[in-house]
Amino acid sequence: MSGFPEYEQYDGLGLAELVRNKEVAATYLVEEAVRRIEARNPPLNAVIHKMYDYARDVARGPLPEGPFAGVPFLLKDLVASCANEPFRKGCRFFADYVADHDSELVARYKASGVIILGKTNVPEFGLTPVTESELFGPCRNPWDRTRTPGGSSGGSAAAVAARMVPVAHGNDGGGSIRVPASCCGLFGLKPSRGRMPTGPDYGDIWLGFAAEHVLTRSVRDSAAMLDATSGPDVGVSYHAPAPARPFLEEVGQDPGKLRIAFTSKPFMGSTVHGDCLEGLEATVKLLEELGHEVVEAAPQIDRGAFVEAYVGAICGDVRADIEDAGEVIGRKPTPKDFEPGTWAFGLIGQQISSVESARHLRYLQARTREIGRFFEGYDVLLTPTLGTPPLEIGALGLKPSEALLLSLVNRLNAGVVLRAMRASDASTRATFDFIPYTPVFNVTGQPAMSVPLHWNTDGLPIGMHFAGRYGDEATLLRVAGQLEQARPWFERTAPAAATT
Repeated sequence: MSGFPEYEQYDGLGLAELVRNKEVAATYLVEEAVRRIEARNPPLNAVIHKMYDYARDVARGPLPEGPFAGVPFLLKDLVASCANEPFRKGCRFFADYVADHDSELVARYKASGVIILGKTNVPEFGLTPVTESELFGPCRNPWDRTRTPGGSSGGSAAAVAARMVPVAHGNDGGGSIRVPASCCGLFGLKPSRGRMPTGPDYGDIWLGFAAEHVLTRSVRDSAAMLDATSGPDVGVSYHAPAPARPFLEEVGQDPGKLRIAFTSKPFMGSTVHGDCLEGLEATVKLLEELGHEVVEAAPQIDRGAFVEAYVGAICGDVRADIEDAGEVIGRKPTPKDFEPGTWAFGLIGQQISSVESARHLRYLQARTREIGRFFEGYDVLLTPTLGTPPLEIGALGLKPSEALLLSLVNRLNAGVVLRAMRASDASTRATFDFIPYTPVFNVTGQPAMSVPLHWNTDGLPIGMHFAGRYGDEATLLRVAGQLEQARPWFERTAPAAATT
């Protein structure tokens, strides 16, 4: 036996079972993944660092006794460090930086048995919901290469959708797992705040907005990986409540009759595309057919105030990231080391006083309490994942005149000018028209997922977004499993996956 052409017919757990039963060798799975990366990655630009020699060595064994033993895997090049491998974060300031240790999450991935074949493309510092860094260039959507795979986990999503690997790492500070899951026709769950480890290098990431997990083709792979990697790590100051039973056991369980709220009104944007509304309408009908009580209702959110507080909080963190980068690299960062938008956000962050920062956080915490009270009356809230189908490459990029202005202001370090001009307003509006729903649940810390339930007439995926009560991933996974049975998506194949 010289290969395993049936590779794509299995999810991660399915491949691991074959390895465990000695029906296929992990070395064959690695070679199948390598073949697909080499054939399918060039036009997509999803994988930006290859670790084939490392993967082949690991595949020869012995393999750990984890649930994903022998399964090919890709690591997002952000937050999670992998010892002795480049760690660039989509940023040219880190172009030559190599990590000297595994993060706790990567250690848990390795213990789960996955075999890391490489690292995936990200926008600089994960700041945008599209994956188009100046360092590595745009990542493209396997369903339509003129479109974005979303961001910031766009490289991971594109690789899974193109069937290079069945599972890949992602993280989510404003939708960065759920957005690319929607764009690429995948399942993407953002766990509850405090569910996943962030040590030893981080405590809260983006004030606790960000969470780590994976993008998958099947619901059960996501649940099993949550079982394998979740839980408190050393030094953590808080963590999500332990589940009543393994998350994998929730998939396939009857969720019972749930009270599900839904809304088409955007929380942080201004419009919602008709394709997304069509998907929402079809999903409401499906949920009713499955026996759930579905009610049109939503928490009340002051769009302008919420966006101002959220963006203000992130700007402060971006400046801190830039300052920390200088310490790591060993020299003072300059505007030439970063993309204009990143540096500009950092300059605005410099202008935000400690009092303003505290008030932003207090505002967002108060809204979290209000949204929590809304969920006392509902088990789940349904919306579209995005406000539009996947955008065209470059749609959120700076116009030449904007880039020139930002470069001038950045060189002058004139953050006060940026604030006075409200220079980020136009790009902020366009961004939140694309992601009008997902960031809310990063702020609240609630679990939320994008489920691939709809495709438009152009053949582009349109994800549906479900948010649950804090700590209640179990209900979401039961619903996701029910929907996966009712409207299977596993066999849907992106055009880029046809390349052999």
